[in-house]
Amino acid sequence: QVQLVESGGGLVQPGGSLRLSCAASGSIVSIYTMSWYRQAPGKQRELVAIISSGSGSTTNVADSVKGRFTISRDNAKNTVYLQMNSLKPEDTAVYYCNALQAIRSYWGQGTQVTVSS
Repeated sequence: QVQLVESGGGLVQPGGSLRLSCAASGSIVSIYTMSWYRQAPGKQRELVAIISSGSGSTTNVADSVKGRFTISRDNAKNTVYLQMNSLKPEDTAVYYCNALQAIRSYWGQGTQVTVSS
């Protein structure tokens, strides 16, 4: 059973930065497609950023965070990161890590990010 543990959330002022981490229980980050999602109160969960499996590491981010958020991974540490810069109040949400391979999909418990002055 794969376990994902997110960390790095917190309260930050607008314009600030945070780096979220998603630590996996096994050596999966190089062979699973890894993603970050977020869910704000009263809204549906949305995809924020995705990084492909394999050595190519193709990444993509949602238009709403393009130019501000970056996804990356460290295979040796079995960890995926989400670097978030120039944060806005509308980025406030619970952020979830997801690992996907074929029909296997795993979620972390989420980490709260609050952007407020």
